[in-house]
Amino acid sequence: MPEVTANGLKIHYRDVGDGFPIVFLHGFTGNTRNWALTVPSLRDRFRCVSIDHPGHGQSAKPTDTAFYALPNMAAFAYAAIREIGIEECYLVGHSMGGMISQHVILDHPELVRALILVDTAAAPVNGFESWNEKLRQTARTEGIEAAFDLRSKNDPRAADPAFLRLWREQFLMTSVEAYIGGSLAMRDREPLLDRLASLTVPALIVCGENDEPFLEPSRELQAAIPGSDLVIIAGAGHGPAIETPAEFNRTLSGFLDSVHAAAPA
Repeated sequence: MPEVTANGLKIHYRDVGDGFPIVFLHGFTGNTRNWALTVPSLRDRFRCVSIDHPGHGQSAKPTDTAFYALPNMAAFAYAAIREIGIEECYLVGHSMGGMISQHVILDHPELVRALILVDTAAAPVNGFESWNEKLRQTARTEGIEAAFDLRSKNDPRAADPAFLRLWREQFLMTSVEAYIGGSLAMRDREPLLDRLASLTVPALIVCGENDEPFLEPSRELQAAIPGSDLVIIAGAGHGPAIETPAEFNRTLSGFLDSVHAAAPA
């Protein structure tokens, strides 16, 4: 997998296909593998670039938890995108990657021709802080593997052995500092709904119907971003690109094909 140096850090990425670029930003404890079932549906007509955030996957892993504040992560994502040679793109962000994507487009609107936000929010999602603090403390004292074991315990998705194996492999590629710092960054983030009202590009909001914590935030995003569409994916939880790839791919491909057909040459 190729890499670039962005703001002094080595950032790994995948680059597949030809055509107008789509940049994919994965979520918390994920990496470029999260898009393995999405890219094949698009690579015949788009250039698909997915990036490992700092602290995740095969990218460099800074040891200061404060590094992982969302605006800083967005600055690294933007720097990596430009180092890869992309001047304009369609931007797809899942969960924490969707939060980072919001900062990217607000800070660099010239980069993004269309925005797709998947199972994400524009403000802190309340009601989970005691659980998240328990997970952070487990990571601090016992390591990332213990944090995964606690996180996956009693999760209905863990009933699928293949899904559990893949989830575990990706989760364990996240550093302890990125886990703690990313969790704190999402807790302490700046609400962006008011600023998102200034967007003028086509936007699609996607959420799994079983992802209860993010259903209302997705509706809020759709209400805030002028002209945006909201699609609820039946049967999906927090990761529709992995859990229901056929429906997710139809939704994403249909939106991108429509936007691309309407764009000036």
